[in-house]
Amino acid sequence: MEGRDIALEKARAEQTGVIACWSCKGPVARVNPLCETCGAVQPPGQLNHFLRLGLAASFDIDVAALDQLYFNLQRRLHPDRFVTRSPKEKAISQLQATAINDAYETLKEPLRRADYLVHLRGMAVLPEGCNLINDQELLIESMELREALADAETVAEVDALSARAGADIKRCIVQLSTLFDNDDIEGACKLTTRLKYLKKLAEETRVHRKKLV
Repeated sequence: MEGRDIALEKARAEQTGVIACWSCKGPVARVNPLCETCGAVQPPGQLNHFLRLGLAASFDIDVAALDQLYFNLQRRLHPDRFVTRSPKEKAISQLQATAINDAYETLKEPLRRADYLVHLRGMAVLPEGCNLINDQELLIESMELREALADAETVAEVDALSARAGADIKRCIVQLSTLFDNDDIEGACKLTTRLKYLKKLAEETRVHRKKLV
């Protein structure tokens, strides 16, 4: 097993171990949000978003399954279910709700999911993450598309740029799936950068179009 894989397995083992319930001191799996002995809600801990929602750490996820897992957890852990509990447990339930929402919002959107997965798999990226365009070809493409949008004077011209951005976004998502499957994290990071600027371009085309209508 390669060094990175060993590190990943070690990190997963640390997150999926057993801890003592803060209330009854009984054993609780780190991935379990409720104590099986006393039913007390547990602190969210440092679980990654996939483990928190009960999913494998993969770019390809079943969105319907993600929705179902999220809503099931929300029903079990919503703060309203703990209004009669101690102040400590009510505070913990709020932390759980926040952690679950953050995990769901990150994983349901392809760009945020890709960015998160790149970092989760240990890519040694710059502090800015996959935010810098340091590929010359990518930089030129970005500049040309922005210039084309700035020069667009008709709705048709803006719509053409919007359609191109939309098609490129779809292709990026398909390509990201392949890159993650092949464990090409460096390539996934570069493509995530491209997806970020394409999403921004798509939003800018919508704003520009409103100015022309």
